[in-house]
Amino acid sequence: MVEHKTQVRVRFAETDQMGVVYHSNYFIWFEIGRTSLLRDAGLPYKKLEENGILLPVITANCNFFKSARYDDMLTIHTKINEKPRARIHLEYTITNEKQEKLAEGFTIHSFIRRDGRPVRPPREFKNIMAPYFPDS
Repeated sequence: MVEHKTQVRVRFAETDQMGVVYHSNYFIWFEIGRTSLLRDAGLPYKKLEENGILLPVITANCNFFKSARYDDMLTIHTKINEKPRARIHLEYTITNEKQEKLAEGFTIHSFIRRDGRPVRPPREFKNIMAPYFPDS
């Protein structure tokens, strides 16, 4: 399993007229968590793209529990529980400073080439992920 945490502070532009974070921003924060996890694991998403590999979202889900508000400091908890194969499944939990769960969800991405054809993860990606999934 791979786990990562990163923080974001809610900006005013991310809130609606009620002062509550607009729901679509959670998916942006999921992306921040995903790209931070990959970067810190040793394979920035930018490097995958430079090698002709893309990771489009094929499924996205988010369940909301409590509202985030302007200037809240949030923690994005990102996990990969299964060894990535042709797809990668990431799970996210967003908490506030009080450690209250605000939202949780997941995204599933497919490895594709620039021409849109599915591919297995590149060797470099497999090598970086191998220590996290020794029994797979």
